Amino acid sequence: MARSEVVVDLGALRHNVALLAGLAPSSETMAVVKADGYGHGAVEVARAALEAGATWLGSCSTQEALALRAAGIQAPILAWLDAPDEDLAAGLAADVDMGVSSLSDLRRIEQAAEEADARPRLHLKIDTGLSRNGCQPRDWPALVDAAKKHEVVAIWSHLASADEIGDPSIDLQAKRFDDAYEVARAAGLDPLRHIANSAALLTRPDLHFDLVRPGIAIYGLNPVPTDHDLRPVMSFRSHVALTKRIPAGESVSYGMTWTARRDTTLALVPAGYADGVPRALSGRMEVLLDGRRRPVVGRVCMDQIVVSCEDDEVREGAEVVLFGDGSRGEPTATEWAELTGTIDYEIVCGMYRPRVRRIYT
Repeated sequence: MARSEVVVDLGALRHNVALLAGLAPSSETMAVVKADGYGHGAVEVARAALEAGATWLGSCSTQEALALRAAGIQAPILAWLDAPDEDLAAGLAADVDMGVSSLSDLRRIEQAAEEADARPRLHLKIDTGLSRNGCQPRDWPALVDAAKKHEVVAIWSHLASADEIGDPSIDLQAKRFDDAYEVARAAGLDPLRHIANSAALLTRPDLHFDLVRPGIAIYGLNPVPTDHDLRPVMSFRSHVALTKRIPAGESVSYGMTWTARRDTTLALVPAGYADGVPRALSGRMEVLLDGRRRPVVGRVCMDQIVVSCEDDEVREGAEVVLFGDGSRGEPTATEWAELTGTIDYEIVCGMYRPRVRRIYT
């Protein structure tokens, strides 16, 4: 075993994609694989998602889309957020669909299309209230008018609070999206519509439209409190590098924040904050070791953590599960997120580290 490993269960991912696609049977499914597949590996995730029923892929940037193309993936791909100096011509030449949020976006794409001698396929994005990228409603008619000479595949938007079931902003954004669609139709366009992220896919079937865009849910992490059978795809494991017995009164790790009240067996695990273990979990986290959850004592270090095993004998080399799907009682990525005041998206995205080997099952 490597010092530590991220294990990606592609069977669980296929299960999740099939489940989600089944919840939107009248829509196509875009599996969002941006940020290297949320830390799971974009190419491997994309292939598994397509095998399970996804028909589109979503990437953040053209470079991410080109990496999928370089791996031989030919499914439709949407890229929607590029720096102004991005090589869009290479993306257009590779049949990557482009998100358009402004007239300046459109001009860059048009120039790149000339360079690539390619016909651009456009997804016009309307800002319905998230106030990130996307065209403001007052500028939308002009963007639609300028874009209609090209192939406008879709109009789309993104929801700000779909993970808060019943939030009034969801209906407000849906109304603004419908208004933008009517403007596009009045201009002679017949675009697809997509606005549903994972949370809206799970809770708002009225917003499924022609295409749904599950992201975090395909990785088995549920953004809303529903009982859908989503299966976490990533687990994180290491092993015991050293065991030792310390007497009562001895302290552990930097700052000596934990002191043994009695003679205690310690297990040293070679995974620390350089490997994705948040230092904020110091004194708060547990691991699964020899079938039991055991506390990590003292501060999380750059390269290691220390586990209290009390009077149990623990062998060097024994597997240590830092988080998993919870089926064996181990911590989960969601538990880590709750303990550190963040979201599980950040936990899994942060697990791609140079010293952490990523393997697939």
